[in-house]
Amino acid sequence: MPKIADIEGTPNKNALKFILKEPLTWGVARSYDNAEAAQDDPLASALFDIDHVTNVFYIDHWITVTQDGEANWQDLAREIADPIRAAPAASAQSAEAVAAASNALSELSLEDQLRLERINVLLDEEIRPYLQHDGGDLHVLGLEGNILRIHYQGACGTCPSSISGTLKGIENMLKTIEPDIQVIAS
Repeated sequence: MPKIADIEGTPNKNALKFILKEPLTWGVARSYDNAEAAQDDPLASALFDIDHVTNVFYIDHWITVTQDGEANWQDLAREIADPIRAAPAASAQSAEAVAAASNALSELSLEDQLRLERINVLLDEEIRPYLQHDGGDLHVLGLEGNILRIHYQGACGTCPSSISGTLKGIENMLKTIEPDIQVIAS
C-alpha cells in the first residue's frame, strides 16, 4: 500500500502529481484517458469513479491525476488520496510486462531497431526527465520511415504546450541525430 510522500503541482493547472514512498510499478507506465480504458486497472478505475477525474497516469513512484478544471484541488486531492493509499505496491507482474514490451521491438528491421534505440536514449536523457518532473511522459507508438509517433501521458496529455512548443522542442532535439525526422503526437 503506497503512502503519499508529497503532492506537487504541474505546469498543467488541471493536473497534480502524487509522489509515493513505494512504487506502483517497476518501469511500466499506465496511462488512461477515460474510465472505459481503465476498466481492467483497479487503481485507475477507482480514481475515475471520483467526479471530475479525466486522466490517470502512473509509473514507479508517482501518479498524476488530471481533472476537468471544475473541482477545487484541495478537496479533490483528499478524495484521490484514498484509492492511491489502498492500491497494491509493485509486483513481479510489472517486470513481466516490461519484458513483453521489449519483445515488440523485434518486429522492426534491424536498422529501425538501432534507430529507435538511439532515439530512446536521447528521449531518456534529454526529454523524459523533464516531462516526468512535470507529472507526464511520452510513449513511442512507432517509427515508420522518418515519422516518429508519440503519445503524451499524464499531465502532458492535456497541457496546451505539449502539442506546440514541447512537440517542436522534442522534434528539434531528435533532429540532432535524425535530421529528417518528423514527430507526430497522437
